Amino acid sequence: MKHHDSNRKFGRERNVRTALMRSLARSLILEEKIETTLAKAKELRPYVEKLVTKGKNDTVANRRLVATTLGDRTEASHKVFKELGPRYNDRQGGYTRIVRTRVRKDDAAVMAQISFV
Repeated sequence: MKHHDSNRKFGRERNVRTALMRSLARSLILEEKIETTLAKAKELRPYVEKLVTKGKNDTVANRRLVATTLGDRTEASHKVFKELGPRYNDRQGGYTRIVRTRVRKDDAAVMAQISFV
């Protein structure tokens, strides 16, 4: 049965899927706008929004959680606390926007742009 199995697998094993999400999250945080497939964008949205919510409360524990989630202690995790957290301090969620852009000619995948609001 497929009850409570809502996460997308993307045809990848768990470690590779985790690396994919980390990489997409880092790119989105640093560039603030990326284009990817619609399914990856939809899976990335809650992943990044939880990080931004942690970034609103700058504590050592939250810094460590964000650093382990992103897999580094470099620019991306610093940007969450120095720029993104204060920017969305008054907002109660919904920090990202997904816009469908085109259909990829190669494999007919629906592409989308995910960006911060």
